[in-house]
Amino acid sequence: MTIETVKGFRDVEDCSKRNFIRKIIEQTFKSYNFLNVETPVIEYEEFVKGNNTNDEAVSDIFRLKDRGERKLALRYEFTFQLKRLANNKKLPYKRYQIGEVFRDEPVAGNRWRQFTQCDCDIIGSGIKDEAEILKIASEILGSIGIKFVINFNSRKLLNEILADVGVSEKNREQVIREIDKLDKLSEKEVRENLKKFNAEKALDIFKKPEKYFEKYSTYSEIAELKKISSMYKIKLNFLPYLARGLSYYNGSVFEIKSDLKETIAAGGSYLVNGIQASGISFGLDRLELISKIETEDKKVLLISLERIKKQLNSLMK
Repeated sequence: MTIETVKGFRDVEDCSKRNFIRKIIEQTFKSYNFLNVETPVIEYEEFVKGNNTNDEAVSDIFRLKDRGERKLALRYEFTFQLKRLANNKKLPYKRYQIGEVFRDEPVAGNRWRQFTQCDCDIIGSGIKDEAEILKIASEILGSIGIKFVINFNSRKLLNEILADVGVSEKNREQVIREIDKLDKLSEKEVRENLKKFNAEKALDIFKKPEKYFEKYSTYSEIAELKKISSMYKIKLNFLPYLARGLSYYNGSVFEIKSDLKETIAAGGSYLVNGIQASGISFGLDRLELISKIETEDKKVLLISLERIKKQLNSLMK
């Protein structure tokens, strides 16, 4: 019998730093009036998969069955569970959740199959709410001593660009998936993949200066988010090819980068039960790796003066 952990899973032998960061995240969420919720780790497979069955994260779900042979799966994120939680809630509905999620994906670098996500979402959101979410991210990362860059884009702009270069509507979702691989594959490889959709011209457009994109009607929302964010003293880095891998995003998308190659926080805007929503998710495991913060755990040492006195007397005899 082996006692080793399963590949992609790990023991955390000292949780002091981890718990300290988690506390800061939770306190920040609460200060912005987000309600804490908890949801099941196991759901029906059909519910977990939703309508995004072609997304890489969805294809990597852990599948299982109970004694009744029902098809179940471990949650791979928290967002899909909002369909149930947000139903018939007074808007805006603001909730946060911190907990374990699972993905049966290849293990490499700082990527595990079980990891802790810290999410906050606003159901019934607008651009001002997106700026608030980025302000929350800025506060949290600043509080734990992490230098970061917020990259952002809009799915609306991406779709407008693809329409402009002649990509049919039925192919745009797949094209966006290929564009999203630009941080994993070389531009040459992505360009080759886009040729079958006649979309390789988009790569040349992505190299244009930001001023060029003002000609697209959907850029106005990007400009507004930048304006509001600047009032919060938040700097945004516009990346016209940023897509995010999940197909449910329908507006702004953002990724936060730091010293790690991997993203430390990400999110965007999407629909929940037909209502516009926005949210962000932090990877607690990665924040723990790069944060230089010192924990404030108080350590107590109990000393028996009577015992020491007896020991000294015995030594003097």
